[in-house]
Amino acid sequence: MKRKLLITGFDPFGGASINPAWEAVKLLPDTIGDFELTKLEIPTVFGLATEKVLEKAAEVRPDVILCIGQAGGRAAVTPERIGVNIRDAKIADNAGNQPVGQFVAEEGPAAYFSTVPVMVMADAIRAAGLPGQVSNSAGAFVCNDTLYGVLHHYAGTNVKVGFIHVPWLPEQGSPNLPLEQTAQALEAAIRAC
Repeated sequence: MKRKLLITGFDPFGGASINPAWEAVKLLPDTIGDFELTKLEIPTVFGLATEKVLEKAAEVRPDVILCIGQAGGRAAVTPERIGVNIRDAKIADNAGNQPVGQFVAEEGPAAYFSTVPVMVMADAIRAAGLPGQVSNSAGAFVCNDTLYGVLHHYAGTNVKVGFIHVPWLPEQGSPNLPLEQTAQALEAAIRAC
């Protein structure tokens, strides 16, 4: 029996016209290993991104939720180990919000560890001949906000939650990874879940 995986990618933000996260998610096949994928583009907006993930998850009832985001400046595809309970934006999100020093969840713990096997996923990416490594910081922008928010919602349940950051595309700057290779890395990571 197929397991269900909800995979999301953010829309472009910060003045960019493209986001490699969503572009790579769109390239993925509808079935990977024993997973049936549901793909969802989410807004780069504090709180709203988490809300959209949880709405779709309530409909799909996935076994695993993987959110994908862009990390300009990184050369590798990086599964995130931890989501922290902080919003600290250096730039405004797509709705003009720029919180500084706010909690994601007022009563939540300081942090949650991802519940997907991040080290195994990074190993699988490298085994596919692509750059992969575990990251210990998802930042303090909407990516981390979403990781923490979804982990908070599913804490203590059987639903596995993770986040993967991907590099820029070549047209966005350097370091970068071509889109097809980014999608291949995500596929390798999914097979390792």
